[in-house]
Amino acid sequence: MFTNSRRRELTDEEIREIFFNSDDEGDYNTESSGSDSDSEERLPPNLVSLERNPELGEGDDDVEENPEEGPSVVPCSRPEGPVPVEEVRSSDWRTAVDFTPPGPGIQFDSSISGVQNPPETPTAVNCFRMFLSVETVGEIVEETNRKTGNNSDWRNWKAFQMDTRDPLNKIRNVFNALTSAFKRSFIPYKDLCVDESLMLWKGRLGFRQYIPSKRHRFGIKFFVLCDVVTGYVQDMVIYTGATTSIKSVEGLGVSGSVVMTLLAPHLGKGHVLYVDNWYSSPMLFQHLLHQGTGACGTVRLNRRGMPTFPKKMKRGEVAFRENGTQLAVKWQDKKDVNFLTTVHPSSMAQSGRLDHFTGEPKVKPACVLDYNKKMGAVDRADMITNFVDCARKSTKWYKKLFFHLLDTAVLNAYTVHRKLSEERMPYKDFRLKLVKELIQEHPLPRRSTLRQHPTAAHREALSFFCASYRSPGTEHKAALQSLPLHHPTQKREKTNALHVFLM
Repeated sequence: MFTNSRRRELTDEEIREIFFNSDDEGDYNTESSGSDSDSEERLPPNLVSLERNPELGEGDDDVEENPEEGPSVVPCSRPEGPVPVEEVRSSDWRTAVDFTPPGPGIQFDSSISGVQNPPETPTAVNCFRMFLSVETVGEIVEETNRKTGNNSDWRNWKAFQMDTRDPLNKIRNVFNALTSAFKRSFIPYKDLCVDESLMLWKGRLGFRQYIPSKRHRFGIKFFVLCDVVTGYVQDMVIYTGATTSIKSVEGLGVSGSVVMTLLAPHLGKGHVLYVDNWYSSPMLFQHLLHQGTGACGTVRLNRRGMPTFPKKMKRGEVAFRENGTQLAVKWQDKKDVNFLTTVHPSSMAQSGRLDHFTGEPKVKPACVLDYNKKMGAVDRADMITNFVDCARKSTKWYKKLFFHLLDTAVLNAYTVHRKLSEERMPYKDFRLKLVKELIQEHPLPRRSTLRQHPTAAHREALSFFCASYRSPGTEHKAALQSLPLHHPTQKREKTNALHVFLM
């Protein structure tokens, strides 16, 4: 019906000019482009009637925005769908002068942070039950009894359907139950940190790791997400090599994928993440910034997209580089200190200490001071649990891993108890209190110990023992040898009877 208004076809030269030489729609104009798309005569009847409908307004061009309120934007904490990783080039960096990064652009709401669904009475056992529930304990008991009952016939083990491709198949259910309880019971505050943790294990294991900087050096490695304010262990991932349960993000590598997996529930909320140089990279920080999360951490200068710095610098000198969204810092202390941040300005701050040679206050970059205060949450949790742990030597790695997870649950229960209760106690006293409350709730029937009347031989030995104790001599040896004790077990039984009689 619109045969007279057909537009002419574009030539090949005009098509090439559109794709290669023009970035603006206004750069290209055809001969008949005067009012083809804006004239009412060229519009279909349904669009003309829709535009003239008085109930829908006169169009978007006549809408005036309130300058005080700004445009009406629907709040969205996270973009829908996967966000592509943006490439950061080394040529984008320049010298920073009084530069402050724009930050994530989302104001963090701290009113919802803290313990979720707290118990009515914050006793030690109630705080512990938030993580190790009755259902989880029941599952452990059921599987343990089932395994014990099947020991008589090894062919019954075929009934267990476990994923042999998962190295953690024997403890996966318990691990998932505990980590889910960790995430469900607490909403972290603004500052978070990700670091490695190592559980001591020197036995034969396919995914055993060696980290010389850790105290144990050998063991099972965890990637741990901690809340900086409270030290609460929010989430963890066990490293098992190629089968590690992380969501791979193209362009970020393994370290960036670990960070994105742990931070998945917390993106788009205005958090600030602190990491070390194994995780930090310009591409990861830019990707986090696009999803409403700031970041700060040490960085390696050979990372892709990092700027160039002077190689030789005197002690105390500092160099800043910025690319519009990130700030890279090289500060010469005893050795080179390299930082990358999206939330700190290019300024120096006093550290609170004095230089012994000059007597002047020591100054450091603001990102260095903030990093030193907020990065040690994971190491602090390891230190507390290693002082008092319930793990014992075992030839089965999954048993020791279970007790390590149990220690982590007790540590989180201690953190929750401190938040909910005004009572302050050391971690060791909290564990003792928890054990006492568990015993009181689940008492075991004690065996009756009836006192037996001593025999004539016992009376003789007892009287001679008391006499020899008052006046020691050599006669009591012959008397003890003359007692009718013919077997070591008999000697032990008579000694126990003597002990009971003295009690």
